[in-house]
Amino acid sequence: MIPGMASLAHRQADDVFITDELNTRAPSRVDSLKEKQALQDLAARMSSWPEEVLPRFVELAMEMTEGSSAGLSLYEEEPAPGVFRWRWLQGLLSPFEGTTVPRDFSPCGVALDRNDIVLCAHPERVYNWIAEAGLTIPEALLVPLYLGGTVPLGTLWIIGRGPRHFDRGHARAMKELASFVDIALRMVRTEERLQQALDAQQMLAREMSHRIKNLFAMTNGLLRLSAHAASDKDELVQLMSGRLQALATAHALVRPAFRGPVRGDRDHAGAAKAAGHDLDTLIRTIVSPYERSGTEQGSRFAIAGPGVSCGEQSSNGMALVLHELATNAAKYGALTTEHGRIAVDWRLSDGKLALQWEETGGRPIEAEPASTGFGGSLVRTIVQHQFGGTLSYDWRDDGITVRIAVPADRLSA
Repeated sequence: MIPGMASLAHRQADDVFITDELNTRAPSRVDSLKEKQALQDLAARMSSWPEEVLPRFVELAMEMTEGSSAGLSLYEEEPAPGVFRWRWLQGLLSPFEGTTVPRDFSPCGVALDRNDIVLCAHPERVYNWIAEAGLTIPEALLVPLYLGGTVPLGTLWIIGRGPRHFDRGHARAMKELASFVDIALRMVRTEERLQQALDAQQMLAREMSHRIKNLFAMTNGLLRLSAHAASDKDELVQLMSGRLQALATAHALVRPAFRGPVRGDRDHAGAAKAAGHDLDTLIRTIVSPYERSGTEQGSRFAIAGPGVSCGEQSSNGMALVLHELATNAAKYGALTTEHGRIAVDWRLSDGKLALQWEETGGRPIEAEPASTGFGGSLVRTIVQHQFGGTLSYDWRDDGITVRIAVPADRLSA
């Protein structure tokens, strides 16, 4: 609260804000042709040069009222409780272009709060920031601007050349001009949003085409490699079915997302992009089919780690790695017994993701396998070549521990 605001309230009402005087002043001679031309001018700019609507609006307002200066105080929400920024200034006050003034301690704020035209005389007597700028304002006519009657845009203000400069004819003309600008800006805003939607749709189509090509290429590679590892068609179907399901799961998690425009005058174009998913969600989704056999004794998986976002390609790769580890655990490891458990945890350190898959309670392991099957080769290829990481196995009597370390920045791809 500005010091002395309570004591100034009466002075503001009686001495500064004199809007009622507009009704007592005879209107100046109306130049209907000039008003019509002004509206036509704004309409033409709206269709061809929409960025010129507001500056031309200020220029026309000063011309039609024969003021000494004019400008827009555009409302900005931040920093709270908000400020007005002076834009497109004309006349004597043009050197103050870009100046910010308080939202809650200015004549423009009063006009916006009242949502009606306001006339004030010598506001520098109350608003010390006007006096400190060395400004003397005999009269100012202020017109609130709302987009669609709800979103505050700011205020048009016009400075008179002397006392009793403005009359009700000026007020009427400015209100009509402001109403037209409101319609024009809403039309421009609608056109912008339509274009944003079209751009986002085109980007989404390109993104989907790219992802489908990648999936076909990966599927083709898996088919060829699985065919070499399978002993018959039934085994090939089983191998491919599981791996394709893992890819489908990752593909479903990594979905295109649309980010639309934000509220207010500072709207920006939306963007369509591939939205990645958290590593925790990916792991839980891949291993969920293996939970059902252990429901009577609680979860078979203990999963813990910080939030890590994975992009499309890394999600596909991680899904295949996790699927192979889970499949091996179901065939040979911890998931072959009712008491088997798997702990999956990860951490981020020194720019790397360190993930550990530890199995306990499975069938006893007599010796480390002499050779690696296709699944193991696939895991090693993805970790080393796709992620540029390292992979190690620790074989114990009661289970296996798999350690994977990859550069964290490779996960965003």
